[in-house]
Amino acid sequence: MTPCNPRRQPREFLEQLYQAAVTRALPLHNTSAYLPPPPTRASGGRTIVLGAGKAAGAMAQAVEALWAAHAGWDAPLSGLVVTRYGHTPPRPASLVGLAQRIEVVEAAHPVPDAAGLAASERIMAMAQGLTEHDLVLCLISGGGSSLLTLPAEGLTLADKQRINQELLASGASIGEMNCVRKHLSRIKGGRLAAACAPARVVTLAISDVPGDDPSTIASGPTVPDATTCLDALQILERYTHSLPASVADLLRNNALETPKPGDPIFAAQTVHVIATPQQSLEAAAVLARQAGLAAYILSDEMEGESREVGKVHAALARAVARGQGAWQKPCVILSGGETTVTVRKPAASTPAMGLSATGQAATPGKPGRGGRAGEFCMGLALALQGQASVWGLAADTDGIDGVEDNAGTFVAPDTLRKAEQLGMKINDYLSRNDAYGYFEPLGDLLFTGPTHTNVNDFRALLIL
Repeated sequence: MTPCNPRRQPREFLEQLYQAAVTRALPLHNTSAYLPPPPTRASGGRTIVLGAGKAAGAMAQAVEALWAAHAGWDAPLSGLVVTRYGHTPPRPASLVGLAQRIEVVEAAHPVPDAAGLAASERIMAMAQGLTEHDLVLCLISGGGSSLLTLPAEGLTLADKQRINQELLASGASIGEMNCVRKHLSRIKGGRLAAACAPARVVTLAISDVPGDDPSTIASGPTVPDATTCLDALQILERYTHSLPASVADLLRNNALETPKPGDPIFAAQTVHVIATPQQSLEAAAVLARQAGLAAYILSDEMEGESREVGKVHAALARAVARGQGAWQKPCVILSGGETTVTVRKPAASTPAMGLSATGQAATPGKPGRGGRAGEFCMGLALALQGQASVWGLAADTDGIDGVEDNAGTFVAPDTLRKAEQLGMKINDYLSRNDAYGYFEPLGDLLFTGPTHTNVNDFRALLIL
């Protein structure tokens, strides 16, 4: 990719940085080196592909496309993966006209649904009756926590949906959410690997979590879990009020404990993280340097309230723009990670616009539309206060910011001024988490459609 001129086309340049980050994380670019040896023909073993996540469809297609050169078309290969609705990519040219060997089904994200439950039941059924001669190739990416849903004893799908919605709105970190998900599941937290034993299990994971911990990616269905029932119970008591008393008792009594590190069921397991947020940020940095800019990566592990993280980025950008500190302009500042949004319910008299965070028609007293990227950009724009020569972009690398249809949002030096000319005050929109409603009239939403990968938040500040 040849970068455009950042001075003449700042917005287009920021989008190019985003595309460079996404391209670096695409499964077809990252899978070949990690494919394991297939079972020997003499053993009669099979290769079963199981998986879940926003990138699972593209990961499955990458395996199919690479399998002929790796093992030969006559080598047994079958399986099932589940991805988010609308996230199954078109079949690549190399597979057109060939029989599909790995089935791809779709389900809901971020709140699980019956389709995800049915897919999870089928995946667990495929894991039964395997032998030590079989190979299970697990394809795991962000979003798998919601897409793989098998409620624990005493829980219904409706219970899981309520708990998930409360955690999403609470501001709980991804680590906290996934600790709960592991303990309230019959497939996550290492339980899928346990079901596959004694087969050899190789997990290929695309990381969407700070620190790239495989036990946190999609709630670690194939890796041991160091968290405990007590950890999960304390998180639930802190953030939710929908936990049935019977399930609280099961957690209290350690009846829903997950397989732990050192358990022999993991002896035949291998895990490879094939794409990470840091790699994607570095790809964007390379493109920025090709355009003649300095490039600084803050961190790929940033967490916290999205709007507050936006304000911190703004303070740094203002300092650089004014020639303060060690960083030199013109430059690009990049960061990744997974921030959170605590959904605020405005007073009944406060007007709400558009749709709510759950996609329902918004009414007074309900929150607005928007995801982490939009919330970050509201905090960024508010704190920049029209700072000259600073542009920003925040977007989710899966192409979907929260439950909306945009990938992310742009901020420019005239963002606040344009909004005020339309009679929009940013604090009103912040009060109801309505980033979509704020940036849509300005024409500042980024639309890409599903990207078929997911290394979580991407943020870039351009300072000229």
